[in-house]
Amino acid sequence: MILALPLLPTWASAQELTPGAYWPLPVPVNILTIVYSLNVGDVAFDPAFPADDSRATINTMVVAYTRTLSIAGRSANVALQLPVLGGHVEGLYQGVPTERERFGLGDARLTFGVNLYGAQAMTRQERASWKMRTLVGASLTVASPSGQYDDTQIINLGSNRWSVKPEIGVSRAAGRWIVEAMAGVWLFTDNANFSDGHLREQDPIASVQAHVWYRFGPTMFLAADANFYRGGRTTVDGVKHFDVQRNARVGWTFSWALDQRRSLRASFSRGAYTTIGGDFTSIAVAYNYAWARD
Repeated sequence: MILALPLLPTWASAQELTPGAYWPLPVPVNILTIVYSLNVGDVAFDPAFPADDSRATINTMVVAYTRTLSIAGRSANVALQLPVLGGHVEGLYQGVPTERERFGLGDARLTFGVNLYGAQAMTRQERASWKMRTLVGASLTVASPSGQYDDTQIINLGSNRWSVKPEIGVSRAAGRWIVEAMAGVWLFTDNANFSDGHLREQDPIASVQAHVWYRFGPTMFLAADANFYRGGRTTVDGVKHFDVQRNARVGWTFSWALDQRRSLRASFSRGAYTTIGGDFTSIAVAYNYAWARD
């Protein structure tokens, strides 16, 4: 549930580092999550774009609701995420010092996930005695064009298009250790109202991420995280830009369940290699509250 959604949505899509995305939860359970993240760092544009020495400071608050489900006897869930963003971007545009600030709603996301192997739908009592071995899960995320968008601005909080990400993940437990790997691809519709009515297209962005957990006990874990994503070349009115992303991030995530209803999660990540996009250092904290009323 930890999501750092930067101000530049076309570069944010593949940056997630989310350990435990396919971890099964009891059915039915409702979860309210509040996430705050701070993202600070450099921004690398297409070399043809007349901007240099660009930096951004982005504050993000995400409110999410998750509902666990049973689909054909398998553990599943559906989650709605609503981000509010505020940030400051500064740099040289055509050699002139320029800065911009934005505040408002980002693009809402709806995610459906299901465990394909290794975790049937369980009650709270069954979940308490369940032992993890191998999990295989899949998800589909849809980002809607619901965020704040102004076609006269290059930098916006919303992307003014639909985005879809299918993903598959595998987890394997060995004692207190868990190893995870996930692979997905973001697919984008066109933005027909980009920068005063131009047509902007974007190629898919393929992403992989890996996590290694250590469980201190049933209520606490620490995970090392890494990802790599490639693609996303853009075309405006038939003119291709030199902005293919070949980026990687590394970080860690700490999670602590305070009791059966409440848990905290903190994460830190930074860019390990960035060609185009936001080379951010990110810090995020999340609070989860769960209840089991039908």
